[in-house]
Amino acid sequence: MEKKPSWTGPKKPATSRPAAEVAKKKGDKEGKDPHAINDRIRAKEVRLVGDNVEQGVYPIAEALRIADEMDLDLIEISPNAEPPVCRILDYQKFLYQQRKRLKEQKAKSTKVVVKEIRFGPQTDDHDYNFKLKHAQGFLKEGAKVKAYVFFKGRSILFKEQGEVLLLRFANDLEEFGKVEQMPVLEGKRMTIMLTPKKK
Repeated sequence: MEKKPSWTGPKKPATSRPAAEVAKKKGDKEGKDPHAINDRIRAKEVRLVGDNVEQGVYPIAEALRIADEMDLDLIEISPNAEPPVCRILDYQKFLYQQRKRLKEQKAKSTKVVVKEIRFGPQTDDHDYNFKLKHAQGFLKEGAKVKAYVFFKGRSILFKEQGEVLLLRFANDLEEFGKVEQMPVLEGKRMTIMLTPKKK
């Protein structure tokens, strides 16, 4: 009996990739969207909100039909609500507005700046007034002021004097800022923190 030639081409894999793995790969791109939209909304019914619809709870098929008739997208904005809350909008426009709002919020949340002012335990009036003027400027600009007395060597014996100096400093700045932290001794430093008064 004649022997059939054996196949020398590339071998077919024993098992094909699991369907879940294929679906996962297919869904990778979809997963990048922060919201579920249209057919990707899994709930059986949703609550529609917005000015362009009659608000209420709708079966998902009905909500999709309304969105389709308006030539817009059904967007799930609160997936954890019961039932999930959706809006009917143009999805690209919705994303643009979200990014714009986020940018505005970021611009408003200004970074807190802390300016440090150092004193010695026996600071003279000239030096004190010079530093006081600087602190007034910092507080007017909206920065916090961290003033501290540094005790060198045996000058730690004058810690009460340092505390009196910082309390005087806070009192002289009463018009521009309020005390956030009373004088506290940390190692060789006694510190007080002042925050600007809200306008």
